[in-house]
Amino acid sequence: MKELARSLRKNQTDAERVIWQQLRNRQLLGCKFRRQQVIGPFIVDFVCLEPQLVIEIDGGQHADQREYDQNRSQYLQQVGYTVLRFWNNEVLQYTPAVMEAIHLTILELKDTVKT
Repeated sequence: MKELARSLRKNQTDAERVIWQQLRNRQLLGCKFRRQQVIGPFIVDFVCLEPQLVIEIDGGQHADQREYDQNRSQYLQQVGYTVLRFWNNEVLQYTPAVMEAIHLTILELKDTVKT
C-alpha cells in the first residue's frame, strides 16, 4: 500500500495538484494535510489528522463505483473521519468555492472538538 500511495503522490491529477497547492505547508488554518495517505485498507487523497478530515477528489471513474465509494466513506466515518468529496471539474472550475467548503468544515470540526 505504501508503494501505491507513493506512486499516486507522484502522479497527481490536475485537480489534486490544485487542491494540494492550497493545503500544503499549513496554509489553511494552520492545519497539516497529508496526501495519498493510507488509512486502514484505503488510500485517501488528502487527510488532516487534526481535526480528522478526509478530502476526496473524484474523477469520472467514480461515477461507476458509487457503492465502493459509499463503503469507503462509511468505513472512514466509523473510524472517526469526516469525509468531503468533490468532483475534478468542481475543483478546477470553482476552486475558491471548494476551498471555502473545506475551510468551513475545518472550523466546524474544530468548534465541535472544543465543546
